[in-house]
Amino acid sequence: MADRWWFQHEGETVVWEGRPRRSAALGGVMGGVLLTVLALVAAAIVDPRLAVGGLFGLGLSGWQLLRVHNTRYLLTSRALWAKRGVVGCTVRRVGLPQVQNTAYSQSITGGMVGYGTVTVEVAGGADLVFRRIDDPEAVRRLITQQTAGASTEIPGTIAQWRAVRSLVRDISAAVE
Repeated sequence: MADRWWFQHEGETVVWEGRPRRSAALGGVMGGVLLTVLALVAAAIVDPRLAVGGLFGLGLSGWQLLRVHNTRYLLTSRALWAKRGVVGCTVRRVGLPQVQNTAYSQSITGGMVGYGTVTVEVAGGADLVFRRIDDPEAVRRLITQQTAGASTEIPGTIAQWRAVRSLVRDISAAVE
């Protein structure tokens, strides 16, 4: 990745990366174009100064395209990441052990052309949503595979756990 908006632990690998389809901006772009056309018509009929409203329409269209272009999603061997923002930037990281459930959904159009939304339920926080991504079923499956491996790891070594057991036995004997 050229721009490093996420940090990588040693041994961490990228499993999947994606972004929303450009069609996610379609509603905003169409609204901006409509506003521009209305401003130009109003400028021709009422007052030429109303043409300035067309700049707002163009700005709205550009903003929507930038919003979609700057949204990134990432699945690594340790976490899920989502980055959003045009002027500012919001980055959210969810460790794989915090993932409680995953689901995907597709609209009729999304089912026909292969895009949809993946929702990740997070322990103790708001859901993480990857919107309008290609092949959401495969992405959900990848997340599930990664989280299955993340939850089985027990921290510490056998020697450390034996030392803890010995300490607990000593405390128990002292209390009795």
